[in-house]
Amino acid sequence: MSEKTILLVEDNPKDEALTLRALKKGNILNNVVVAHDGVEAIDYLFARDAGGNLKPLPQLVLLDLKMPKIDGLEVLTRIRAEERTKLLPVVILTTSTEDQDRLDGYRLGANSYVRKPVDFLQFTEAVSQLGLYWLVLNEQPPNAGR
Repeated sequence: MSEKTILLVEDNPKDEALTLRALKKGNILNNVVVAHDGVEAIDYLFARDAGGNLKPLPQLVLLDLKMPKIDGLEVLTRIRAEERTKLLPVVILTTSTEDQDRLDGYRLGANSYVRKPVDFLQFTEAVSQLGLYWLVLNEQPPNAGR
C-alpha cells in the first residue's frame, strides 16, 4: 500500500478539527479517514469492496476512548481479536487521565497511549512526533494484515 492512511476515530468535532489541523501543521499529509464512533471504525476496518475482498488497512489508528455506540476499548478489543488486524498499530489519543483507562488500553494491546495536551502548540508537537514515529520510523511486521 503506497498511500499510508491514518484512521482517526474521534467523536468530538472540535478534537477532530484540532487533530487534522495538527497533522497538517506537522507536515503529515497522509490521507486521514475519520470515523465518528466505534461502529464506523469497525465498519471501516472490516469493510469489503464490491468483489468481496477486504479493503486495505490503514497504516495507523488514532483511537479516542470515550465514544458513543462502541467505546474505544471495545474497538481495540475487536481489532486485536482478528488475525488480519491484530498487529495494526493503534495509538490511543484521548483526554482521559484515568489510570484504569491507560491500564486497560495497554492490557488490550494498544501500542501507545497519549493524552491530548490542552495547549495547541503542545498538541501539534505531540501529533507531529506520533506521525513521524508511526508513519516514517516504525517498521511494521512483514505483510502484517495486508
